[in-house]
Amino acid sequence: MKLKQRVVVLALLLVILVLTKLLLLDRLETSAAQRQDQLSFQRMMSSLKLTMDSRLEHTLQSPWEIASQWVVPREVYPEDTPEMGAVLHAMVTKKIVRADVGYKGTQLKALLVLDGGQKVVFKPKRYSRDYIVEGEPYAGYDRHNAEVAAFHLDRILGFRRAPLVVGRFVNLITEIKPVATEQLLSTFLKQGNNSCFYGKCYYCRETEPACADRETMEGSVTLWLPDVWPLQKHRHPWGRTYREGKLARWEYDESYCDAVKKTSPYDSGPRLLDIIDTAIFDYLIGNADRHHYESFQDDEGASMLILLDNAKSFGNPSLDERSILAPLYQCCIIRVSTWNRLTHLKHGSLRSALLSATAHDPIYPVLSEAHLEALERRLQGILGTVQQCIDQFGNDVVMVEDRMTLSHL
Repeated sequence: MKLKQRVVVLALLLVILVLTKLLLLDRLETSAAQRQDQLSFQRMMSSLKLTMDSRLEHTLQSPWEIASQWVVPREVYPEDTPEMGAVLHAMVTKKIVRADVGYKGTQLKALLVLDGGQKVVFKPKRYSRDYIVEGEPYAGYDRHNAEVAAFHLDRILGFRRAPLVVGRFVNLITEIKPVATEQLLSTFLKQGNNSCFYGKCYYCRETEPACADRETMEGSVTLWLPDVWPLQKHRHPWGRTYREGKLARWEYDESYCDAVKKTSPYDSGPRLLDIIDTAIFDYLIGNADRHHYESFQDDEGASMLILLDNAKSFGNPSLDERSILAPLYQCCIIRVSTWNRLTHLKHGSLRSALLSATAHDPIYPVLSEAHLEALERRLQGILGTVQQCIDQFGNDVVMVEDRMTLSHL
């Protein structure tokens, strides 16, 4: 063999060796990431069931200080939270020292201050667990139990982007009225033997109050995020028009995602993948009302999309509103870690995980059996949608490693 031919053969062999090594390294990295996701799933499952206990060991900090220190740009709480039960216990039991009308919005809520200065948002019970909200997927009053269930689903999915929520019973006469502001007090009334209030909000009406069972009202309390983390509001790129006969662009333009990818902050960084995670989260809970979303201020797109206001969820267990998944099926990308977590939750694991996670809650059972079955069915719909994307574009295009940015899209 001539020298020139030998050089060519050696060069080809070298290229093959390099490519083989790169492929093996990639497979090793993928395998390592899968093992890490598997371990993360196992840790989550083992820590789901919480003990509602006031004890905080090995610290002199208050529950509020601990929860405040958990918050970072990409998490509301960390993966390992042995103090979670104590913080939720404090949210349930601490004395209410002030009660006021809720912050601006469309739905009834109250802003409470608990002993120690911690603010929480109280959303009252409006429906029984098996009540079915008919009409548009965003119809009806807020569902307090939906906030509780959504928080624990956030834990199960490993997103850790939802503020802490827990169910609580409050006595309107002995706990709320003595510490209520005049503005809130002016909305109190009686219907038969039941104490009620209608608060201040866009849709709040004296004719549609929330009523206690005599004096005791069931509701949810959501932990207020620390003031050192001010929020910034954004219009959701896949938001609805809420106007009959008028469609948003994404509802008729199947290439809409291409336009979104050219717009900040979706052209780089984690925000578009957060949008897709949120679409998956919202589809599972049946939330078609995320017209805006919040992140932390001055984040330049690096902050997480915070999963606030999840109460327009779990309204109709028979309705699977596929349009909620538009960011997923139009962009056809998903985080590898999200995909791995979803596949781990197949075959009834999601249902059992949510039951375990909420077993401690004062308002347990949080969801009806029909809503638990809907979660399982919707999970299969998500997995099927991702598989369709893989069949069309290939695994390498659809699956995005968590560490990757989207500047290449």
